[in-house]
Amino acid sequence: MMPSSRRIYRLLLSLSLASGLSGTHAGLTLAGEPAFSTRPDVSGFIDRMVMDHAFDRDGLAGLLDQVAPREDIIAAISRPAESKPWYKYRPIFLTPERIRQGAEFMAANAGALARAETVYGVAPEIVTAIIGVETFYGRQAGGYRVIDALSTLAFDYPPRSAFFLGELEQYLLLTREEGIDPLTIKGSYAGAMGKPQFMPSSYRHYAVDFDGDRKRDLWNNTDDAIGSVARYLNEHGWQPHQPVASPAGVEGDGYQAYLDQGLLPAATLAELRKSGVTPEAPLPEDLPAALIRLEGENAPEYWLGFKNFYVITRYNRSPLYAMAVYQLSEEIRNQPRDNVAPN
Repeated sequence: MMPSSRRIYRLLLSLSLASGLSGTHAGLTLAGEPAFSTRPDVSGFIDRMVMDHAFDRDGLAGLLDQVAPREDIIAAISRPAESKPWYKYRPIFLTPERIRQGAEFMAANAGALARAETVYGVAPEIVTAIIGVETFYGRQAGGYRVIDALSTLAFDYPPRSAFFLGELEQYLLLTREEGIDPLTIKGSYAGAMGKPQFMPSSYRHYAVDFDGDRKRDLWNNTDDAIGSVARYLNEHGWQPHQPVASPAGVEGDGYQAYLDQGLLPAATLAELRKSGVTPEAPLPEDLPAALIRLEGENAPEYWLGFKNFYVITRYNRSPLYAMAVYQLSEEIRNQPRDNVAPN
């Protein structure tokens, strides 16, 4: 017997096709233009999905014919917030409102956050800050149809076509496995979904049913979102009760050699000290760190990023993103409890 999720998927797909394909025939749209599925690159993708994952060719072609490629998605990915200098990026996320609501989120979800820390070792304020930076605690999860975003970037954005082809593949597998109509899900312009903005591959591999209702729902279930973020960080090497980052001072010229070595901690604090780097916080001399320079409004800021900082960049590769998460988490953690609204 076919698994129930696949039966549901095929029912949803047939309903979607019935409602959306009446205007297409013989590979043409209502406007008389070639259907999306007849493009050679799209047709090749369909062939691969049929061969590798036993998708129905006509059904998948009909689904992709309902894709609406969007130029605004190309424009959005071409000007990401992470392209801003740090002094302009930071104020987007380090606002009084986001800090206050982060403290309220922590209070309202204290049980799930504590359980996530027990299971995965990730501090509540870090999980909270990631959800806060990603979607303002679930309030801003994106308004683009995910299938439009992924298809646009897979077939019309050459710089990252291979990545988004893979994510489109994962999305179609995910919606089939979970029994979700692939035409209804909305997310970011890059196809990230739910409160924690997981890409489809991350959703399939790291999302968890954290409240035991037999569903992995990152759109509506905050417990699942909390558990999934914590699991993601854990599986990428999060170190419980270890530092994330520390401001540092620099002098001389020797430190500059460490600025080009990436975000993976490779030098000990003792080695960095010999090159003119001094952490502001007291830390073990054998602790590995990476030296990071951020563009301040009037002068550069120097920071030491530790293993946990690097782990946050596995969620989003930008050091600006990781620093925003870290600083927001610290602000949330340090909020006076009497400033937090009761549940």
